[in-house]
Amino acid sequence: MTHLQHPIGSPFSAASTAAEVAKGIDLTGKTAIVTGGHSGIGLETVRALAGAGAQVIVPARDPQRSAEALSGIANVEIDQLDLSDAASIAGLGARVVASGRTIDALINGAGIMAAPLSRDADGHESQFATNHLGHFRLTAALWPALLRSGDARVISVSSRGHQIAGVDFDDIDFIIRPYDKWVAYGQSKTANALFALGLDAGGKAVGVRAFSLHPGQVLTGLARHLSEEEIAGFDARDEHGNVRVDPARGMKTVPQAAATSVWAATSAQLAGMGGVYLEDCDIAAINTAEAGRKGVAPWAADYALAERLWQVSEAMTGVSIG
Repeated sequence: MTHLQHPIGSPFSAASTAAEVAKGIDLTGKTAIVTGGHSGIGLETVRALAGAGAQVIVPARDPQRSAEALSGIANVEIDQLDLSDAASIAGLGARVVASGRTIDALINGAGIMAAPLSRDADGHESQFATNHLGHFRLTAALWPALLRSGDARVISVSSRGHQIAGVDFDDIDFIIRPYDKWVAYGQSKTANALFALGLDAGGKAVGVRAFSLHPGQVLTGLARHLSEEEIAGFDARDEHGNVRVDPARGMKTVPQAAATSVWAATSAQLAGMGGVYLEDCDIAAINTAEAGRKGVAPWAADYALAERLWQVSEAMTGVSIG
């Protein structure tokens, strides 16, 4: 179950930046899709991939706002997407597939964190619905375009927050248990890792590999639901109020936080591999008490749980992949 989670000796580190990872890589003729690519870590990921020659599609709920954020970056185009809307997701997939495009990398990076309780149109808790089900639907909708590549990668941006909680299959939507925004977030991030495990198991035979990752701790718009007191509890700022940067402890700049996504999408070291959780531009080990917060929790690297999540996701969305 856990034998794949072993570091492989990447030349990069927790302090590496997305630009450093992409240096010398030629992605001319490749096409990537980056959800959440208009801000924060996603924007820096787009900048690195496009700078290496890839054509990058950034789907966004507000295309005009995204165009302003991405202004000046070549090789970028913007499309419409609302990850909480099944019809919007299907529409993007239909447009991409009908265009005949080949998608070589899909980086599922958009998400919400520690949000107050809300539900999608089907009644599913919003963090699970957006962070996992939305990307499950999107991957399904883009599947024909991913298959055209013959060597595609699907990257799910998880978080060290997955260590907070596994998936509660008896009450995913918090119908019975009291809602806890951090437990809900942790559940959704575990789902990201299990989705990569399940997708890779089914996709590797047809040329689609999947990875999940922890980008690092960085203050971006993802923290919009947090109070200053909560942010202070993460030791995110120093005594002068400046954002703390300490890559060895997981506290990164945005360019450093984007590095693992770019490495996952481009590294030749990962050729022929998949289904693994990454951090600091390497494959992570299984988390243990001795490792502190580093590594992947056993419940996020369990094939049986990945299969169970897959079945639940198909039932919840009404779509299947492959």
